[in-house]
Amino acid sequence: MSPYAHITGWGMAVPKRVMTNDDLAKIVDTNDEWVRSRTGIGERHIASDEESSATLGFDASIKALQVARLKPDELDLIIVATSSPEHIFPATACIIQDRLGANKAGAFDLLAACTGFIYALNIATQSIRVGAARNALVVGAETLSRFVDWKDRNTCVLFGDGAGAFVLQAGEQEGGVLSSVMRSDGSGGDLLSLPGGGSKHPATVESVREGLHFIRMNGREVFRFATRVMAQATQDAVEKAQLKIEDIQLVIPHQANERIIETAMRNLKIPMDRCVVNLEHYGNTSTASIPIAVCEAVGDGRLKPGHRVVFVGFGAGLTWGAAVAVWNGPTDGVREVLPYSYRLYTRLRSLARRILRRIEAFIWGRRYPSV
Repeated sequence: MSPYAHITGWGMAVPKRVMTNDDLAKIVDTNDEWVRSRTGIGERHIASDEESSATLGFDASIKALQVARLKPDELDLIIVATSSPEHIFPATACIIQDRLGANKAGAFDLLAACTGFIYALNIATQSIRVGAARNALVVGAETLSRFVDWKDRNTCVLFGDGAGAFVLQAGEQEGGVLSSVMRSDGSGGDLLSLPGGGSKHPATVESVREGLHFIRMNGREVFRFATRVMAQATQDAVEKAQLKIEDIQLVIPHQANERIIETAMRNLKIPMDRCVVNLEHYGNTSTASIPIAVCEAVGDGRLKPGHRVVFVGFGAGLTWGAAVAVWNGPTDGVREVLPYSYRLYTRLRSLARRILRRIEAFIWGRRYPSV
């Protein structure tokens, strides 16, 4: 019998700096009433120069491991879903893996825009179900504020920075992630995009001058797309789990726009008191929005063990998807794990590996000199 993939740990991290709508009004033509009425957003967290997708993702991961009572070197797999990685390569997941000291884990980034966390959750679940991994870390980490045109009020009011993480563990008890659906439609890729920085438009003076390194969005078309697919993906995932909408205690959607969420829930005939909405304080944190909302729902008692919950999202690509899970919480036991104590060890280990590679390069370089 295949093991089940249980969500046993969760954690979040957001920058200390908060930018309110009134702060935005000082740099762009907008005001608090305009932003709130169209999006439901009141403020968002903005990363400092010292903060990045990797630092925020690391902090969220540490907290998730503490909740799960799992040591970093027990991880088999790390997936980081992000649209704002540290670099094109190496993967942000590898940077987090090194800082955690997860020396037995494979690590890679996944790009599916705001749906990325759903995609990563599904891939980690399937890895556990087929026996390829027993312990997996799924991270959504973003610093999209660095790709925002602060002169464009239609996009700069939307995005915030942050990270969230889940620990998934194999277990024989029925439950955990029951079903997932992943969908895409590349014909709508131009509706929400970041044109510059890739192989088609590498960074040049012209690409910067033309604003190709800023987020571009057709808001009206994205709204229509999102309200339709969020409802459909939720319905598909619930049916795949052999459940009915009435069996779901809580829906935790991607936090992009309050009106989108309300319309999708109305189409599903789900009352808003069964839906988690926290974008007033965070804005759209892309791949991090669902795990951040989960952490808050657990913290305020809305998400409890035994609850059947739907995670649903949409994003650029176009992509969308949903997952259904039975919420279980940490595995039984009183084992105490202090991942923060690994920090000094992991730094020393990383330094030792760098020194070892230099020694190996010196030895092999003398043995096989370059031509």
